Amino acid sequence: MIAHHAAIARTMAEQLSLSDEVVAAVGAAYERWDGRGWPGELEGTGVPLPSRVAHVAEFIEVANRMGGVDAAKQLARERRGGDFDPALSDLVEAEGDLILSGLETVGVWDAVIDAEPALAVVLTGEPFDAALQAIADFVDLKSPYFLGHGRAVSELAADAGSRLGLSDAAVQLLRRAGLVHGLGRLGVSNAILDKRGPLGAGEWERVRLQPYLTDRMLRQSEALGSVARIAVQHRERLDGSGYPRGLSGVGISREARVLAAADAYQSMREPRPHRPERSAEAAAVELRADVRAGLHDGDAVEAVLGAAGHRVPRRREGPAGLTPREVDVLRLLARGLSNKEIAQRLVISPKTVANHAEHIYAKIDASSRAAAGLFAMQQGLLPEEEFPVGVPA
Repeated sequence: MIAHHAAIARTMAEQLSLSDEVVAAVGAAYERWDGRGWPGELEGTGVPLPSRVAHVAEFIEVANRMGGVDAAKQLARERRGGDFDPALSDLVEAEGDLILSGLETVGVWDAVIDAEPALAVVLTGEPFDAALQAIADFVDLKSPYFLGHGRAVSELAADAGSRLGLSDAAVQLLRRAGLVHGLGRLGVSNAILDKRGPLGAGEWERVRLQPYLTDRMLRQSEALGSVARIAVQHRERLDGSGYPRGLSGVGISREARVLAAADAYQSMREPRPHRPERSAEAAAVELRADVRAGLHDGDAVEAVLGAAGHRVPRRREGPAGLTPREVDVLRLLARGLSNKEIAQRLVISPKTVANHAEHIYAKIDASSRAAAGLFAMQQGLLPEEEFPVGVPA
């Protein structure tokens, strides 16, 4: 099992295009100085130095946390020449007080970033997406019930977003959010994820933390903030019954509604420890029932089902009979944009905008932008979150 873990970690490092030295060190993470590690192919100085250091650090940190510096030094003496590099054991023995001092006050994330200039490299475009995909695959390996889940949700959500007419930038964010929406599962025990019986109250509370944990992981990188804002909402429901924040209605972004529908559909199509996978038709029936129950956005669900290959009805008119283009114009009118600004945003003429505005006011029985804005909010058309370009394209 441990040898398998090392092989998977090495594969992930390769997919992330890390250097040969890092790939080799990750693959040797469980090797020992005496050659009795896993997979047991290396020993002594044949084990990469970073692997030897990380191996010692893993055990010494625990010993220090449980019994203090003296316990850490004792462990270093006991394992010297066994699974520990003798030179590193001697270093802990001689400098343990300094090495282990103040660990509880060190900001680990910032310390690593500051110590490694290579981490300042900015990934853009395809390499960035490939990195997210590698991470998604690695997270999904945590449980056999989620294999391939991130990739499938990502493709469904992106396709659905395109069907709804979202911008290319929004579709790209949806694709990326779909890949990483499950990161928080790393913080949920497999004893819970793979449990065949019903979950207890405490176990459910841990499950409900998953989107929150995803959000916290992603927000450590400023560039992933816009992805996090979608991913954290994928378990929210329109009636306020979702989690982690119990958001409802317009509090849930349009992109997050699409991701929620994609995740729900894909989850139904996969087996879980307490049930077999549902057929495509059964999943579609259940998802549409959730729309009627007020859980999911109807347009998002139909777009996801269309992306999954189901026959879907023609796209419905907006509220008060507004066309999709009139809905777009209404949103921008409500935000206070001038006809010229709206025309530039939607790549149409100002005269066309004026015609749309006239029809909109007539259909919704409004005579001012303020009234139009109120109507848009009441119908769940605002706020439609516009995410800043914080992730490299």
